[in-house]
Amino acid sequence: MRGLLWFPLLVAAVPQVFAQLPVEKIYGVNLGSWLVLEPWMLPQAWTNMGGQICSDCTQCIECEFDFAMAYPDTVDEIFADHWDNWFTQSDLQDLKNAGINTLRVPLGYWIVEALVERPEENYPRGGLEYLGSANRRGLGWIRDAGMHAILDHHALPGVQTPGQMFTGRCTDDVQFYTPHNYHRALVWTAVMTTLSHLDPQFSNVFAIEAVNEPIMDAAQTPGYGDFQKNFVKTIRAIETLLGIRVPIYNPNLPGSLPTTNFTAALQQACSLSLFDADVVDALQDAIPILIGIGSQYGLSGTLTSEPFNSRRSPLVTSFMDVNWQYDNPPNPANAAIGPQGYDNHLYYSYGVAAADPTAYYAKHLQSSAYSDDAALGDSPLWFGEWGLSTQFVATDSFLKQWGDAQKWAYSQSAGWIYWNFKTEVSDLTNGTELARQWSYLEALSMGLLTQNPASYYDDNVCQPYINKTSSKSRSVPAAVLDAPVLNQSVPNNPPSPKLSAHGRRFMKKHHSF
Repeated sequence: MRGLLWFPLLVAAVPQVFAQLPVEKIYGVNLGSWLVLEPWMLPQAWTNMGGQICSDCTQCIECEFDFAMAYPDTVDEIFADHWDNWFTQSDLQDLKNAGINTLRVPLGYWIVEALVERPEENYPRGGLEYLGSANRRGLGWIRDAGMHAILDHHALPGVQTPGQMFTGRCTDDVQFYTPHNYHRALVWTAVMTTLSHLDPQFSNVFAIEAVNEPIMDAAQTPGYGDFQKNFVKTIRAIETLLGIRVPIYNPNLPGSLPTTNFTAALQQACSLSLFDADVVDALQDAIPILIGIGSQYGLSGTLTSEPFNSRRSPLVTSFMDVNWQYDNPPNPANAAIGPQGYDNHLYYSYGVAAADPTAYYAKHLQSSAYSDDAALGDSPLWFGEWGLSTQFVATDSFLKQWGDAQKWAYSQSAGWIYWNFKTEVSDLTNGTELARQWSYLEALSMGLLTQNPASYYDDNVCQPYINKTSSKSRSVPAAVLDAPVLNQSVPNNPPSPKLSAHGRRFMKKHHSF
């Protein structure tokens, strides 16, 4: 991550159409390692399941794909037990009691099982049931708790980033950025959009994120800008057919479209070529998948026979912000149709700043790049992943202050979402050493984070690192004082390697306690 948006102070300077967020400020956590398992977060449980831990996850069974290939006859049963126990209703109640209002739910493309090209690909089956369809798990619990959800396409078909457990397949052979896999991702998008509007269990989903952490070098992601536009158009096409009014998007729908059979209406709309060709192709391929999901999960009436005019608001389309990439990246703001939000992730574990507390504070609170996203139209911005991890041995006292500093900074934007809601505590994690820096619930238990997400242990922890204006009434972050002249160009030059480092990337190979 290169920049932090000082949202309230820039809103007047940068005209935007702001996303329709369900809360005034996002205070969230990720449900990581639930439906996309990352073994570094629960190494003992993973090895108990039959997986392996090694220094290079491309060389052993350290991701869902390799596990399913190694254990094809038992993988579904083993993962069902994991899904039952990793995220529970008790966990959700603890998060609600702690003031959390938003859950970002990482998902793999394989949760839509028809998209998996077996036998070349293999992943656990049954995850959609645990997410929410046909029962009151997952999204149903979130809905009943009055909390809100972001569906995060965390692991893309073909793999979007090399050598990462979070992609579901730890490999250096990245194939997402191809027409075939862009198409599969759009089909996934059409299915998830339909369920978000028509499945009652999905009723508190307010956003869908297109791609988690694409390759940072835009030269290696050909076609990604077109995919961004097609992602938005796919969601808006579904919503238009559902009768949802989307600002600045008014395709001319014929009055003859069915109103009591959504999949039939979808088929007829495709035959009339009402939408762009790539969108039509995705919608057509989504139809039999939706019919199958309806039959499997008791949603046939909802999808094929009942009236389907939705009373919901348009979903917020979401992308990693433009400054996530370099080398002339496409700006997702150019894809916006209706409400849209932007995400960025920041971990200080490796290289973002020198390995000492003062350098952390200074880098975090005085970067002149903090206004870049707003200048390029990527607003509102939330910080969808962050944590307490450091590259030095941190005391509890420092972590308390570091948590305050990060919460304060991220709260100047649309809000924050901590990675992760929990991690394992075991001998393989040296007790709580992993959890104290990566688990929100453990950090609360240890007193490293305040019980109220909007509160701080030290309201003044940031003040020594923030320049003041001549006004006596308020202080203004140095980032705003040093903000560049607004322009619509996108940076061409690669960021500093230190600023582009991502904590989990290095953790899988170099983590030590």
